Amino acid sequence: KEMRASVVCMNVIVFLVLAGWSAEASDALPFLVVKNGHCPRRLTVVPSKRACTCDTDCPGNDKCCVFDCGAVCVPPAFTKPGVCPQRKRGLGLCAEFCANDSDCPEDEKCCFNGCGHQCTAPYTVKPGRCTRPKGTPMCAEFCYHDGQCPGEQKCCRTTCGHACSEPC
Repeated sequence: KEMRASVVCMNVIVFLVLAGWSAEASDALPFLVVKNGHCPRRLTVVPSKRACTCDTDCPGNDKCCVFDCGAVCVPPAFTKPGVCPQRKRGLGLCAEFCANDSDCPEDEKCCFNGCGHQCTAPYTVKPGRCTRPKGTPMCAEFCYHDGQCPGEQKCCRTTCGHACSEPC
């Protein structure tokens, strides 16, 4: 849906170029500006303005986003770094505690919990690659992600589980 507003802006630009518009005719095209962030997954706030076409139609940092009610100006959402953890067995709470990473405190991300979304500490992914598992079978989960391992160690697959080991 976010793409629709951008496509409308691009269609206006193509029309102006085909109609003979030139850069000399104006200092700049204000609708070429795309504001930071992205459109939220759900409309959870009262829009600051209705019937926008491009981000520049919106006040402040608001973006022009398309929802079921049409194109409206809303505060942008931002994606935080990190990876959402794999959901554990079973389903999480069937409630929407967040809609975007922007709704979560500090470095937490808005992650799917098996049924709804909730703020969760992200997985840490360290550089390097895990080596192939070898030796005696280790059938236990000593870690779930790199952030649980000391120093530069990564959480690597063993013969039937996961453990911290030096990357290659």
